[in-house]
Amino acid sequence: MTTERPGAAAALTRVSVRTRLTAAVAVLTGLAFTAAGVLVYALESSHIESEVREQIEQEIAEFTELQAGNDPATAKPFTSVEALIELYLERNVPDDDELLLGYWDGEARRTSVTRHPELIEDPGFLDVIGRRIRSGGSERIDREYGEVVVTVAPVSNSETDGALVIANFLADEHEELDRVMQTYAVVSALLLGLITGAAAWQAGRLLSPLRTLRDTAREISETDLSRRIPETGNDDITALTRTVNEMLSRLEQAFIGQRRFLDDAGHELKTPLTIVRGHMEVLDVDDPSDVESTRTLMIGEIDRMSRLVNDLIMLAKADRPDFIRFHPVNLAPFLDTVLEKCRALGAREWVIDDSTEFLALLDEQRVTQALLQLAQNAVRHTSEGDVIALGSRVTPQHGIELWVRDSGSGVDDVEKESIFDRFTRGEATRDDEGFGLGLSIVSAIAGTHGGTVSVDDAPGGGAIFTLTLPVHRKDDTWPAS
Repeated sequence: MTTERPGAAAALTRVSVRTRLTAAVAVLTGLAFTAAGVLVYALESSHIESEVREQIEQEIAEFTELQAGNDPATAKPFTSVEALIELYLERNVPDDDELLLGYWDGEARRTSVTRHPELIEDPGFLDVIGRRIRSGGSERIDREYGEVVVTVAPVSNSETDGALVIANFLADEHEELDRVMQTYAVVSALLLGLITGAAAWQAGRLLSPLRTLRDTAREISETDLSRRIPETGNDDITALTRTVNEMLSRLEQAFIGQRRFLDDAGHELKTPLTIVRGHMEVLDVDDPSDVESTRTLMIGEIDRMSRLVNDLIMLAKADRPDFIRFHPVNLAPFLDTVLEKCRALGAREWVIDDSTEFLALLDEQRVTQALLQLAQNAVRHTSEGDVIALGSRVTPQHGIELWVRDSGSGVDDVEKESIFDRFTRGEATRDDEGFGLGLSIVSAIAGTHGGTVSVDDAPGGGAIFTLTLPVHRKDDTWPAS
């Protein structure tokens, strides 16, 4: 039996975000410092190589110019290799990292001061001179003190061969650059430490709300959603904190509503179940009339429970994204169609207050359902022959307004705020067979359209229920006309 070891990815997830952010900043900063140092070193090294070449070319040019002139001692062209080279060496002072050497008669005869005098007797160095004494040119040799560029400028007459030898010590040329890079490395290391410390502090400060969020989430239970995260600052973390607080508020309201919903639903179902159970317990199976009356009563109670379940299912579906399907609907003929359906609800005087020709974007079936529910509610609060009116209009301030007005008893002011809550019934409907879910369904339909439903006193008495819907939803691009 083998045990799998956790991989690097699993191990990384056990490291805190603060540590990972700090490590990322440290690594990126270190890479940036290193890349900058390497780039600077490469560019400066190339510059040094270029300067060495220019220095060699300058020495050769000066030596060639002197060779083409006259000997100051005779005022005639040079005839002595020794005199030419010695004069050149007298007139030129080499750099600290350069060696000038006069070579004739097969030996190094005269040399400038140098930090590496052992080079003069180095066999490899002398071998380069021997090979280049007639052809000239440059070669590189490696020694324990670094790379050396050996350049031979030949000169000869009928009596002897000689050369001006220029040796450039590249390691010496790089000494100053190396010191600068060492200083750069020390400064970079110090800065890296400071930046890493600052990154750790800043990451801790920025992640502090997240730690508070974590602690708050641990303290939140299904019975206490009142905790909130303190909001400080005005950055992205604060925006996240604010969003989480808003989410907690919605969750709290949802849990409160769910708890109240379940309590009310249980209460509403308890009554018909109690009635059915009570009649079943006292049922006389030998009495046909008792059986028939009990059967009729049980069917009625079952129908009530069925209506309640259907209403609950409708409200549950309102939270689904496919609850509504938007289509262009012309309000004027749409309202005429709804009015014709309303006539079957009761013998009332059905009229249209106002109608607007406007192509709206809405779910025709759901809005029809909402208006019919409002119309049914109006029928319950009116008598035969009373007026019930429908209307529609579109205004720049409110958008689309659809309403149902009745001439009934109206709605008390204290009930106007709660009448759309689930299982809430007005005083005038306490004794009917409703469950107080009809107006909740209307409110849910309005909410899924991005709108609202409200109730006000109608002119002349009664109530007017108004659906207010936006002309455009935030997530649509369909133009209304």
